[in-house]
Amino acid sequence: MIPPSPLPETEPPHDCPRCPRLVALREGLRAEYPDWWNAPVPAFGDTDAWLGIIGLAPGKHGANRTGRPFTGDYAGDLMFATLAKFGFTSGTYANRADDGFALRGAIIVNSVKCLPPENKPTPEEVRTCRPFAEAQVDRLPNARIFVALGQIAHQSAVKILGGKLPKCRFGHLAEHRMPDGRMLIDSYHCSRYNQNTGRLTAEMFEAVFARALELRGTH
Repeated sequence: MIPPSPLPETEPPHDCPRCPRLVALREGLRAEYPDWWNAPVPAFGDTDAWLGIIGLAPGKHGANRTGRPFTGDYAGDLMFATLAKFGFTSGTYANRADDGFALRGAIIVNSVKCLPPENKPTPEEVRTCRPFAEAQVDRLPNARIFVALGQIAHQSAVKILGGKLPKCRFGHLAEHRMPDGRMLIDSYHCSRYNQNTGRLTAEMFEAVFARALELRGTH
């Protein structure tokens, strides 16, 4: 059982038609893996969150399979272990959408709702899907600090939060103050590739959330 979206009125339809390439991939996977979620993946977390996490897109064997962001793949292991360490979770993460695991004080919103081929959405697909993420961020009245996972998510987050990209250069642990005072912290994505190559270590990822907690005291 997939837990309902915390922001149901902002989600795309189950058969969203906006991006032809993503629709074609989705339809192929529905035929190949009929028991998978294979649809736009809803946000996950706490609508009263003070921390918003802007992800990239569902992973094929993770959220696209389970229907919950970062659930069931390698990236989710580090994501949810880190959030648990910093007190953002309740329950025990068990790699399934029906494990009863939940977020407290944090919410995950993806830049792109559907699985893209090779985990690489096109710029047009990111733009086409952005209104959904914008609507979700707009409904987070207590979120003053955001974490962007990777450069594509960073670019979307800056635009969603009203910033200017030339002034906001992506870099791990880079911080950007948005025009209304909200803060954006960048992180390398917690993908299997970044972890296996050493580009992102658990300590580096934890430093992002430690900094978010520090910034919370000033916001």
